[in-house]
Amino acid sequence: MNQPVVTALLPVLIFIAVGYFSGKRGWISAAGVKDLSSLVFMVLTPALLFRTMGTVHVEQLDFQPVLVYLGGAAVIFAATLLLRGFNRRGAVLALAGTFSNTVMIGIPLVGLAFGEAGLVTLFTLVSVHALVLLTLATIVLELAVAREDAARGTHPDRHMAATVMLAVRNGIIHPVPLPIIAGLLFAQTGWVIPEVIDKPLQLLGAALSPLALLLVGVTLAYNAVGAHLRGALGLALTKNILHPLLVAGIGWAVGMHGLPLAVITLTAALPIGANVFLFSQRYQVAEEVTTAGVAVSTALALVTVPLVMWLVA
Repeated sequence: MNQPVVTALLPVLIFIAVGYFSGKRGWISAAGVKDLSSLVFMVLTPALLFRTMGTVHVEQLDFQPVLVYLGGAAVIFAATLLLRGFNRRGAVLALAGTFSNTVMIGIPLVGLAFGEAGLVTLFTLVSVHALVLLTLATIVLELAVAREDAARGTHPDRHMAATVMLAVRNGIIHPVPLPIIAGLLFAQTGWVIPEVIDKPLQLLGAALSPLALLLVGVTLAYNAVGAHLRGALGLALTKNILHPLLVAGIGWAVGMHGLPLAVITLTAALPIGANVFLFSQRYQVAEEVTTAGVAVSTALALVTVPLVMWLVA
């Protein structure tokens, strides 16, 4: 098996396994998962996103590989919403089919496989990956929540335009898009985050992936994968196989080749990112199948990622 793939994926599987063992031993209760998920979503995620985006200079980025990658993601996202419906479940499953684990797996894997030149392309993608996909998912989810509220008669007098505006506002004034936008705006000033602020942000951001993956494992301990294996496998196949095929196809169609195409295709083949699990927890929808999907997708990547690397090499 390809050594860089094993090196990048094994820590993810170990974190999930440790979380699973902790849940089975009762060290973290099912109720505690909700509280820890809120901590990750409301504190750790904004810290990582603001610090990451706070160093991005838009004028220096090559957006062609990014547009090709997002083109493939857009096809899957739209198709999932058409099949599943414009609702909270559809939005979370659409995110699961398109959101890659670009940081914890992507950075070490691309670095080992393609070196510094490959990381330049990956970092360009990472800089807008969360901005576009998580913001889109947030707005769709908030619109779906607003629609559900209207159907229940929670706000019977609210005009549709007001409902849409409220959903968009909630989609921006939110723990994910807001720090991304704030970080981007800060980066354009040319200022540097002071060390006294940057160091705490760095430590908080570094805790995100390990804790989120531990929570995936704990949740699996309370929700057996077997009961949701079919749905989880569908999510994993969509993310690990269909997504890279679409990205590669679009790239070839527009004449892209070489290292940029290899990097974005490999990135599309990465397993489902733990942020999808956090969204399912936050909006209390598709939690079991999403949790199982992250685990199955990560395990399946031990086979699919080397295959994709061989094809794009």
